[in-house]
Amino acid sequence: MGSMEMATGSMETALISDPTAKLPDDILVEIISRVPFKSTRCCKCVSTRWRDLIAHPDHRKKLPRSTLAGFFYKTYDMASRPHDLHGYRSVSGNWCPIDASLSFLPKCEEIDLLDCCNGLLLCRRSKPYPEEPDYVVCNPATEKWVTFPANEWSSESYARLGFDPAVSSHFYVFELVPAVALNWNLKYEYDIEEVGIYSSKAGGWTHQIEWDDPIEIRNFSGGTFLSGVLYLCSYNNLVAAIDVEGNCRFIPVPTLNDARCGPYIYASRGQLYVANYGAAEVSIWVLEDSSSEDYWTLKHNASYLQLFGSSSKEFYGVISAHPEDDVLFMTVETTLPGHRLQMKLFSYEIDSKELRFICDLGWTSRCPYLPYVPLFSESLADGH
Repeated sequence: MGSMEMATGSMETALISDPTAKLPDDILVEIISRVPFKSTRCCKCVSTRWRDLIAHPDHRKKLPRSTLAGFFYKTYDMASRPHDLHGYRSVSGNWCPIDASLSFLPKCEEIDLLDCCNGLLLCRRSKPYPEEPDYVVCNPATEKWVTFPANEWSSESYARLGFDPAVSSHFYVFELVPAVALNWNLKYEYDIEEVGIYSSKAGGWTHQIEWDDPIEIRNFSGGTFLSGVLYLCSYNNLVAAIDVEGNCRFIPVPTLNDARCGPYIYASRGQLYVANYGAAEVSIWVLEDSSSEDYWTLKHNASYLQLFGSSSKEFYGVISAHPEDDVLFMTVETTLPGHRLQMKLFSYEIDSKELRFICDLGWTSRCPYLPYVPLFSESLADGH
């Protein structure tokens, strides 16, 4: 009798401390999905049940996602060090403090930023000669990381990261091997002849595919990973689509008559977008059906005069977009006295057509500018 009274009392205490204890899981998830992302992070601390519900893969798509916090980018300082360095700029205040120097990673001679995808960073880690470089994938928000050996041509390759936390905690690395090394006196391009695929789930390189004809990839144009496919900008108004088994196909994209360079591709709200920008205007197109190669719909266009209030011919370009909102991020390159270049970062809200200056990136910053969306999940497959 006493034990029965004790059990009843414990249950009543639990109900008082957690009034949601009687709610079914689907109802509780629906309630949590209606609060802002920052509040969702706090909800994980309420109880073990709440934490497990929020972390469950079946519920991730229903819950609010993180916002774009900032950009990692490469920089250099020839006066003090001839190697590439890296920087970070926040675009959403200090709500997500991170160690931008990545000092939590193992000691090495140099860290080269390669790509960023859904909260994870891909870097190439140089080690003292004669040791070969390796790759490291890390989560700056949780400071977890994994390393794995590179392939023979890693120092010459162009690597990209594929990761979708809504599907799995595992990631892919696409190592694109050029037919010849990049010639800096020519165009910024790689003629890719084969691709290696690393799978963190398999714990190794699972595919090494050699293509019959090399494909041209714009080295600094950036890429995006969506629904198990890596999309990369190519030449001749094409986007290369490479799946996790190394198969490649090309998708024609809309063009501008006065395009200053190739298109930029990005993902937002689960769809693929292409931004074409020329001397006169920028146009944004969305691929409504990824199974159809010509089903592009014009979403927005704006002239340089509308964007910047002048007809100046300063170089500008779309570098990213918000993952959930209709907001573009753009860089504008201006010339300072002494012929030094200054890179400025802007955001552009498509609906309101509002352009907002964010910050100066400095004259030493350079592409790629990698959008960083924090991932607060504690899991990183086989991570430290």
